[in-house]
Amino acid sequence: MIWPFYLMAIVALLSTIRVVTNTNPVHALLNLIVSLLAVAGIFFIVGAPFAGALEVIVYAGAIMVLFVFVVMMLNLGAQTTQQEKLWLNSSAWTVPALLSFLLGLALVWMLSSGNTAAHPAIGTHGVGPKQVGIALFGPYLLLVEIAAMLLLGALVAAFHLGKREPIVAEEDSIKEDFVRDSEVQP
Repeated sequence: MIWPFYLMAIVALLSTIRVVTNTNPVHALLNLIVSLLAVAGIFFIVGAPFAGALEVIVYAGAIMVLFVFVVMMLNLGAQTTQQEKLWLNSSAWTVPALLSFLLGLALVWMLSSGNTAAHPAIGTHGVGPKQVGIALFGPYLLLVEIAAMLLLGALVAAFHLGKREPIVAEEDSIKEDFVRDSEVQP
């Protein structure tokens, strides 16, 4: 089972290079999804199915859908329809489709061959959620708590930066009160 590992590593590297070098955000996101699926396959091969499942569900699923929505919402304007037609041409989807096909080929081969003596798995023992929890909340408890506080701080900062306050309207109402008070003088 060594060639699926190398195949997924090559797919992950190629698609990640295409993410960095691609100027179109939608094409970059397609390649990023392929890269994340390849990394999830590597996790499955080395015997970490819990990490692989989290990679697929959290990163390749939820976060990538969020990225796609953000990219689609940011491209508002009159040229959006024409730009979307250009994004959907077949040349843009060829490389991610080919890399996804290679991932599927490796997955089918791994599932059909099984874990025999001729083709042993790289990770011979699995790491489940219990072992991950014991490791995270055992010797790394302080690091997990620090990471949680950093993520909370980033969430609060992102909310604060994204919140729009009517500062102009408040200044206008103060000016109106001042003008009204100055006009009342007998």
